[in-house]
Amino acid sequence: MVMVIIAATGACSSGLGSVLGSVLGGGGQQQQSGQLTGTIRAVNANNQQITIQQSNGQSVAVSYDNQTQVVYQNQRYSVSSLEYGDRVTASVRQAQNGYYTDYVQVDQSVSTTGTGSSGSVQSIQGNVRQVDSRNGLFTVESNNGVLTVALPYNPRSADVERFQRLRQGEYVRFYGVFLNNSRVELRQFY
Repeated sequence: MVMVIIAATGACSSGLGSVLGSVLGGGGQQQQSGQLTGTIRAVNANNQQITIQQSNGQSVAVSYDNQTQVVYQNQRYSVSSLEYGDRVTASVRQAQNGYYTDYVQVDQSVSTTGTGSSGSVQSIQGNVRQVDSRNGLFTVESNNGVLTVALPYNPRSADVERFQRLRQGEYVRFYGVFLNNSRVELRQFY
């Protein structure tokens, strides 16, 4: 299937517009690039790949790396913050083994209300081990072990200010929702 898509796009010389209508037009020695708009269908951290379904129903797997930026409402997030159902526009270019993005704009979050995950909100406390202000993450050592805590897409301004003041070793208390055993999405500091 992938070979057929590559062969079909290789024969097309109209560039990205036809793929992102058809995935990425190709041809020649130059690197093709453009935009891919659609809905997040999967984020695979192990393979560093996101799957975006276009409005025509076609799904495109796009690679990313630790330099890839995710932006929502002028705030930067890690790729792991993307959720199934988010509407996005990604800057995409043809890479050696498929497609790659270094920038994903979230046009509409599936959790616009700020509730995000369907899990229950829990009170968490512990000592800050590390702060990654670029990606809106911090790690905390709590009774549940070491947790990675991510700011939500639309954090309250008070929580953003509190996050910006976090320091390694500081004791912190907050409400959050467990996304898995070691990852939490912040609801608010208290």
